[in-house]
Amino acid sequence: MTVENVDKPVETSSFAQPTRVQRIVDHLKREWQIYAMLIPLVIWLLLFLYKPMYGLQIAFKDYSIFRGITASPWIGFEHFHTLFGSEQFVRALRNTFIISFYTLVFGFPMPILLALMFNEVLNQWFRKSTQTIVYLPHFISSVIIAGIVITAFSPSAGIVNTVLGWFGADPIYFLTKPEWFRPIFIGTGIWQEAGFQSIVYLAAIAGVSPTLYESAVVDGASRWQMMWKITIPSILPTILIMLIIRIGNLLEVSFEMIILLYQPATYETADVVNTFIYRQGLQSGQYDFAAAAGLFNAVIAFILVMGANSISKRYSRTSLW
Repeated sequence: MTVENVDKPVETSSFAQPTRVQRIVDHLKREWQIYAMLIPLVIWLLLFLYKPMYGLQIAFKDYSIFRGITASPWIGFEHFHTLFGSEQFVRALRNTFIISFYTLVFGFPMPILLALMFNEVLNQWFRKSTQTIVYLPHFISSVIIAGIVITAFSPSAGIVNTVLGWFGADPIYFLTKPEWFRPIFIGTGIWQEAGFQSIVYLAAIAGVSPTLYESAVVDGASRWQMMWKITIPSILPTILIMLIIRIGNLLEVSFEMIILLYQPATYETADVVNTFIYRQGLQSGQYDFAAAAGLFNAVIAFILVMGANSISKRYSRTSLW
């Protein structure tokens, strides 16, 4: 008896696996409503964020508003050489980093502390009332905020000088003294934005599993210990993400508030890159020179974001991408 070994062909499925393109097409057909909702946002991004990038080339040209961007002659990096040799720009860059650094040191922890304190308040009425009070300044116009600051620090009728007068001190012209501008500006920014920014951290705290706190209570942990051992570690990824975004915005000092509060007497400590660009571009009409300063500002911000994201990803495994 012989056994014949016959190689039989392997039966293949009659249903071929869809290709990557087919899967994408099927997904688009199935979820087309969601992508249709994205169309207005994509159009807005293209028109108002990407299309203006075409104008960045005037930073490398001797731009004339009558010739237009295309006909203006190319001069390379001449504006950047002039920029780095300008004492006003160097001063503005230094002031920008100093103000941003102190804002980061004193302003970044404040929303976190507010969120932690709100989380510990048990009385719901008191909690909601306090949150409303600290959120309110964010919704007030910068012009009104600047008016409040100017009035409060007025040498004649300001509440600050009035209180100082009770102790026999002479009135101080706060907003005309360079040494006082940074503390006033940074303090105003913290008062205006800290409450609203705490919403992000309150949302992160709300996502912490209640079972962690229940287990801690069973183990006899106090509220202080639960905050340090459970709450803060749980929201640490959110804190790091917000820190990366904040570092990327180091050069984006509140332009409107500085314009409203500063004056030539305080340029020494108040002039920043954005106000320098405003004066050179809009007031002096040097659009190409201002574009060079703005492009430099954007490149530095990009480097800061990339660096902060890389460091965070390497040491904490938390990053934006």
